[in-house]
Order: sequence, then structure tokens, then C-alpha cells
Amino acid sequence: MSVVAPPGYGKTTVLSQWAERNGQSFAWVSVDERDNDPKVLLTYVAEALNAVEPIDERVFDVLASPGSSVPGAIVPRLGAAFSSMTARVALILDDVHALRNRECQAALSVLADHVPGGSRLAMAGRLQPPLRLARLRAEGRILEIGPGDLSLDRDEASLLLRGADVVVGEDDVAELHRRTEGWPVGLYLAALYLREGGRLAGAAASFGGDDWLVSEYVEAEFLARISHRNRVFLTQTAVLERMCGPLCDAVLEADGSAGVLARLERSNLLLVPLDRRGQWYRYHHLFRDMLLAELQRLEPGLVPVLHRRAARWYERNGEPVEALGHWMKAGEADAAGRLVGALAFAAYQQGRVATAERWFGWLKDHGAAANQPTAAVLAAMISALTGKPGEAESWAEAAERAAAVASLPDGSASIQPWLALMRALMCRDGAEQMRADAELAAGTMAAGSFWRNSVTLYLGMAYLMAGDTGRADVLFEDVASGGHPGGPAVGVCVALAQRSLLAIARGDWEAAERHLSQARSLAREANLADYPPIAIVHAVAAR
Repeated sequence: MSVVAPPGYGKTTVLSQWAERNGQSFAWVSVDERDNDPKVLLTYVAEALNAVEPIDERVFDVLASPGSSVPGAIVPRLGAAFSSMTARVALILDDVHALRNRECQAALSVLADHVPGGSRLAMAGRLQPPLRLARLRAEGRILEIGPGDLSLDRDEASLLLRGADVVVGEDDVAELHRRTEGWPVGLYLAALYLREGGRLAGAAASFGGDDWLVSEYVEAEFLARISHRNRVFLTQTAVLERMCGPLCDAVLEADGSAGVLARLERSNLLLVPLDRRGQWYRYHHLFRDMLLAELQRLEPGLVPVLHRRAARWYERNGEPVEALGHWMKAGEADAAGRLVGALAFAAYQQGRVATAERWFGWLKDHGAAANQPTAAVLAAMISALTGKPGEAESWAEAAERAAAVASLPDGSASIQPWLALMRALMCRDGAEQMRADAELAAGTMAAGSFWRNSVTLYLGMAYLMAGDTGRADVLFEDVASGGHPGGPAVGVCVALAQRSLLAIARGDWEAAERHLSQARSLAREANLADYPPIAIVHAVAAR
């Protein structure tokens, strides 16, 4: 099913009503900007399906792997899990227009081919969903719902107005319906305006029906008629994608926000509850856009201030990813860079490479690379490990120009061991300098650092390139034996592959086979088979 219409046509509402009355199991995913990472998006899809009927646990294993390919490994497994579900399920993806990432769009297109018999896939948004529509139409496999289907007729418009306790004459109803062309939110805003004190007589003549007029109407008429306190609350909290009382208190530097939210919800002021406890809310997307425009027009200098307050609240309450989003919107490059340095490695380990790269791109666009050595080192190493040498070199230069910092997420006392590790990975000046850099990193990095295995691996590579195969094999053995717990599995696979090659060189084919078998088994378990550094494992298998 495809539900496509401009804002305010009730796409989410019609799907919610379908869910309430259908009696089928529903798996619902509401898409937003943060889902423009295929692994983030598909994790939400998998969790929604799993809540209806447990799916293959290997789907979650491959989603959590940093090296798994979205089209080559994740989508096929998730599609197979979906198609094998025995429960009749309706999978709904709402606001899919927020997805601009092409890999996300391609993944959903393929997923549409795996809908099991008796189940449904519904996508709603402002733009056409990422589906092969022509083929689905030709096969009669898609129901398309558009603005014409969602527009209210005159009788429905009259019911909406009466349901909002607004009584006007039939001529006014007909004129309001004509001017709004049945646009549900336009009619609802008209009802709110009238209920808040608008003139009932001649109501139709005072209300505009196109998007621009509705926006102007809300700014000039509706917001002007509510209390000053509520107007300030609405406009200033519009910087938040979701709200609770304590967060609003922090942003407004005031008390009593929880009570204001409860009153606004009861007044149907386009406030959507996000839980059943009355704690978290969000504004209707269109209404929030209007409020933000109002805030930007009246107090543009206040917008970054409000985002800074929100960022501090989220940090104090243990939600650094939410805090990072607000630091970025406030344009605070130093604070954002600090959090990117703390969060990027974890995001990479969880397979959210696109998210980490988006953060790095923001720092670069805001000229923050020179002041953020931790983030720059991570960006350089992740770029190198994912096959982007140009980006890696650019970030490496930025990291080396940056000033030292006092502490790092792995417990190291300074940035120097990180820089040395990065130089060893880049191997710009040959094996001897690579060895020196790796030894410097090994001698100065925190004992429990998550880079420990990588340091040992690169040191072994340097000795190998210098011709000291005995020392190299000892170091590779240290990596493969788990001498430094917590290291990425990819390093262990590479170390085992190198040990296999060294065993072949000695003529010890039995040991070579043993090391290779361990590497291939680990690569399969960690879903690393198509991760670029694992190419050496396949090469050794060919040998």
C-alpha cells in the first residue's frame, strides 16, 4: 500500500484507524532524519517485526556487525525472515519521505518483494515511496492512496467542525470546504481558530485555503489569540523534536511545563502523545514547522540558545546522541566535536558507519576538524578501513595539525598514541616508520584501550614488511589469541590470515589450514565476509 499526500492530509491517521479496526498484527516504524543510515532503519524494521513474531536472531547479528553489507547480507536475511513469518502482519513505514539515503531507499524496495502471503506492507509519506511502482501496478499488487482519497467531502467537513464544538451554517461549511479543498488540517485549523474566538458569522470569508494562507493565518490569527504564556511556550519548545516536562523546563528556564503540556494535549492543540503515561509528546509536524518559522522571524538569535539548553539537558540525562543533534543545530562545533569523538567509534562498532560519516561531514562543513583531534583520528581511521583513502588522508592531516587534548574515550592521557596509531595504519613512510609509530602507540596508549589489538596487529605488519617473520608471527599470535580483549574481530581475522601465510612459507600446510579455518569461521560468525580488510582471508583460501 502506498499513501502519498502533502502535509496535513491525515496519512498517519488513516493508517492508525486501519490498525485499530483491521484486527491484524501491525508492525509500525515512524521514520525521521536520524534513520538515514540503512543499519539504523533496518534495525527498527527488524525490531518491529520481531515484536509480532520472533524472527531469525542472525538478522540482528548481521545488523550489529560493522562490516556487514546492507545489500549483500542484511537485506537478504531480513527479507527472508519477513517472508517466512507465519503470522499475518501489516508492516507500516510512516514518513518515508524523510529517507534521502539511497541505500535506505533501495533496501525498502527490495524488502517489498518479500511480503508473505496474507500480509501487507504500507508506506506513507509526502513523496512517492521507494518502490518499483510501475511493475507493482502492472501486477495488480499495490493499492495507492493519494490526496483525492484523503480529502474530506462536505459532509465530513461538517462532522469535523461539529466534533470540535464549532457550529456554523451550511453555507459557511460549503465555502470553507471549497477554500480548503477538503484539506483536513486546513479545516481543523479553521475549527481551532473559531473555537478560540474567531467570528462565527462570515467565518468562511475570513479563512484562507492554500498552504501559504493557512500558514499566514496561523501566525497572524491563531497564535495571536492564545495566551502570551502559551504562545511563548509553543514557539520556543518547537526547537524540540520530542518533549517532556523537565526538558521543556530546562529549555525555557521555567517551571510547570509538564502541566502546560497536559493542558495543551487536552485542548487538541496539535500535540501528539508519544507514550501512555503522559510524559513525552511531539508537535504535529506541520504545526511545528509553522511555530519554528514564527520563532525564526521574531527571535532568530534565540534559536541557538534554546538548542544549547536542550543539548545540556540531554547530556545531563545520559542521552549524548540527542545532545549531539542539538549542539549541531546550535552551530556549536567544539561541543559537537567532543561528542563525535566519544560516540563515533561505538557507532562504527555497531555498524552505523553512515551515521558516523554524517557526523564527520558536519564537522568538516563547519570548519571544526582543526580543533577536534579525537574526532579527526577516528574519521581518518574509519575512512581508511572503509576504502576512502582520499578522505582518510584529509582527516589525518587535520588530526596532525590539531592541538593535543587532555583525555580520550579509551583512557589514554593524550592524543599522541592515537596519532601514532593512525600514522601506522596510513603507512606513509615505509615499514620502518610504521614500526616506530606502532611501538610509540603501544608504549603510550592506555592499557585497556579499545585500540590495543589494532596496535599489535599494525606492529606485526611492520615487522613482516621489514622481513622479521618470527617477530611478526609472535605478534599475530598475540592478536589471534585474544591477548587484548575487546578488540574488533576483523583484526583477529587478519592476524590469523597472516599466520596462515607464514605457515605456508614454512611448508607447514596443516597449521596454515588450521589458522585459515579459524579466520573464516570468525568472519562468518561476525558477518565480516564482505568487509574490505577481510579480502586477505579470501586470498589465503585461494592460495
